Amino acid sequence: MDDSSIQHEINKYKKFKKVDGATYRKVNQFLRKRTYITAREWALARLCTDFRTSGGAEMTFIGKHLPELVPFMQETYTPQAVNQARNSFKKKVRKASATFFYGAMCGFFTTDELDDLLFEASEVSRFLLEVEGTTLDIDEEIDIEDRITKVMRSVGEAAKIILKNRNEEIAPETYLVDLAPVKSEQEQILEISRKETSSSEKEIMQADILKESTTRHHHPKSSDTISAGTQSGDAGESNHQRVGELSNNNYESENS
Repeated sequence: MDDSSIQHEINKYKKFKKVDGATYRKVNQFLRKRTYITAREWALARLCTDFRTSGGAEMTFIGKHLPELVPFMQETYTPQAVNQARNSFKKKVRKASATFFYGAMCGFFTTDELDDLLFEASEVSRFLLEVEGTTLDIDEEIDIEDRITKVMRSVGEAAKIILKNRNEEIAPETYLVDLAPVKSEQEQILEISRKETSSSEKEIMQADILKESTTRHHHPKSSDTISAGTQSGDAGESNHQRVGELSNNNYESENS
């Protein structure tokens, strides 16, 4: 593209003329009241749409001639800066869309409230298009609004069905205790007798343990006592042997 054709494209681009003379700060304040995008993202998203080619947007051309194309932009941008602003615009639109659809699907808004939200959003969109100087054919505008309204109505109806089915699935769980089988009288008696038997056995075992511990307490067997007993036993055995020897000698002497 030569210089003459470039200048022709610049002169032909007559958008954003309604904010001619406004500062970047004022345009930002204007957008904050209505959207989440900044003045930079608004201008560059519009330019990337208008100067789109088969190979993509002319980011070099847009960034180099940005002050000539948009009145409230005072500096040139690199192609990387233009691409960054365009990506930022895409991310914000996607987050806003996710938030809007979540509000519709979670059942927070009724169908009539969703219609009001769509009407308000379309009014703000029309106003922004008018300010930047973009015009849409009336039939195209109506077709877009009808398609969006149809989609959002179907989303609202689907959300009602999902929430209703979810409540029906959760409700039976609250009655699980009531639906438990009731035990017969005979089973209840057997269960009580088992508990009583086990408790009596437990009491007998505790009494035996207590008796054993009491006996050990009154008749201690220390290591000293055991050793003393062993020594006395050894002495008794030696005395018994001596008595036996004396009795044998007496028997022999008497026979002789």
